[in-house]
Amino acid sequence: MSRFVCVLVFHALLTALAGAADTFPSIDGQSAPSNLREMWGDFDPRAEPLEVETLATWEEDEVVLRVVRFRIGVFKGQPALLAAVYGFPKGAKDLPGLVQIHGGGQYADANACIANARRGYATVSIAWAGRISSSNYRVNPEGVKLFWENATSNPHYRLTTDWGAVDGYHAPGRHQGNQFPSAKPHPWTLDSVESPRNSGWFLCATAARRALTFLEQQPEVDKSKLGVYGHSMGGKLTVLTATDSRVKAAAPSCGGISDRYNNSQLFRDTLGDSESLKEITCPIIFLSPANDFHGRLGDLPKAIGEIRSEQWRVTCSPQHSHQDTAPFEVATLLWFDDHLKNSFQMPDSPTAILRLQSGEAPSLEVTIDESKPIRSVDVFYTQHGRQDETPSDREFTTNRFWHHVKPTLVDGRWLAQLPISSTDKPIWAYANVSYALEEPVSGAGYYYRTYTADSFNLSSLVSVAWADEVASSRVVATQERTTMIETFVGDWQKEWFTYRPFEWARTTHKLHDEMYRAPAGAKLALDVRSLAPNELVVLIDDYAAVASLDGGNEFEHLTFAPDDFQNHAGESLIDWNSAKRFRLSPAEHLKPTRQDPGKPRLVGRNWRGAPPTFRNLRWKIPE
Repeated sequence: MSRFVCVLVFHALLTALAGAADTFPSIDGQSAPSNLREMWGDFDPRAEPLEVETLATWEEDEVVLRVVRFRIGVFKGQPALLAAVYGFPKGAKDLPGLVQIHGGGQYADANACIANARRGYATVSIAWAGRISSSNYRVNPEGVKLFWENATSNPHYRLTTDWGAVDGYHAPGRHQGNQFPSAKPHPWTLDSVESPRNSGWFLCATAARRALTFLEQQPEVDKSKLGVYGHSMGGKLTVLTATDSRVKAAAPSCGGISDRYNNSQLFRDTLGDSESLKEITCPIIFLSPANDFHGRLGDLPKAIGEIRSEQWRVTCSPQHSHQDTAPFEVATLLWFDDHLKNSFQMPDSPTAILRLQSGEAPSLEVTIDESKPIRSVDVFYTQHGRQDETPSDREFTTNRFWHHVKPTLVDGRWLAQLPISSTDKPIWAYANVSYALEEPVSGAGYYYRTYTADSFNLSSLVSVAWADEVASSRVVATQERTTMIETFVGDWQKEWFTYRPFEWARTTHKLHDEMYRAPAGAKLALDVRSLAPNELVVLIDDYAAVASLDGGNEFEHLTFAPDDFQNHAGESLIDWNSAKRFRLSPAEHLKPTRQDPGKPRLVGRNWRGAPPTFRNLRWKIPE
């Protein structure tokens, strides 16, 4: 069908829908919904016809893929249409179905549909922001703007999500000044008074619930086995959508637990995460990296206390923020295998109790489910915790350092001593249990990159003792400051992190911890062995130092002063006091500030030969 004919059909559809009744009649001069149930009212996501149109169809590796578009609803007299990628294994029937919800700045992505199809699922990846990524149909941010402009003569023009009279787009919104979370009225909002139905959260949750209806109507899908998952903004939208009784399992990542601090009481009472969590009865697993800024770990116990489901799990990677690695990402697929396919049984959650005994160091007591082979049990703790952390605490949250302790098995329980450096600060502690998989599992991760996992992780809820409790318990602080930051032996990587484990570069927040603070006048020293001549980049926050390595079998001794580190603008690091993030890598792109129009500057180069060996990262005090 030619593009001209497609456009005629499209306009004919709009004309037919123009007379349809509004899905949510606009509020003008009346009181807005004041709670979650009033917000949704008598909305029935099955009631209106979907009017599905197929924009593209093809196959990849025995997976049927389609780009589709269907009706979300009618808002202020105009239809709103949701574009999505839909995929399922060719020839399969009675499939469980998944709604995948992208995050801010992301795309609906065929990779999610393909990876899930190989696991026996039908998936609809919804393009609530209009962006679509696939081998056969792509709409990037520029393409979304072409759609807004109705630039049908442009060769890159593609039909995509059309929010009609309202604006559910994000990064960017269609209307200048559109604040996606806001419930304030504007010409492009549904209601002319402050109302939760003005918010993009409400619009996109409506779209996701309509995507459940789309799945129900597909002949290859078992409508009794529907799940929903999403990352970041998609994590919050997952929680909003999981209130729908058709959802039988949910897996939000990095979202859905911490949106509690909006200045608007109306927003908190309707769109705040706690209000949706209280309505969730389906099995749910929270993927919550311990340093995440959007789904903050300290809010996770609250979230678990609010849900009505007794079937829940959490998986929390230490040191990570808003990204993860395979043993944590794979929890989503395993959760759906358990609750939608009955092909896997997730172990029970580990439980952890923080013990504060007078005259002793704090300890964590952990009990775990041994129904599957255990690879490791690890305990992580920090004194970088604050009560009721909010978005304004982002820098503090993302840079907190988690000490690692290997617990000991005693009479069926795992016990870990927690050496602390201060009795005037809180203690947060939790346990991770790594289980072996019988066979590797592959999927598409948070950002659609394919991963393969041979293990999976379950976490306990974080146990917290606030500063006054720590002080009154009379536990002892046994951890003293040290000039040795890292020996690089044993389990050292547990206190470092990477999102690309197949590369050798590693990052840590150790310098942000009081135990490793630099003494006055100290220099930073490191021993490195590189078999080939190379350049090593040492990064402290946004400042980099580059060391030339001669190569060979011997360790080379490197020493750095603060002024050896420079940022994008060529400014030197003043001292070590503000250091939060420390990284060793072969190359880095130093980024300009937002006020600087310059481009990123590359320091270092591709690494040659075998990965380097490190020894004794330390503070060197002048004699």
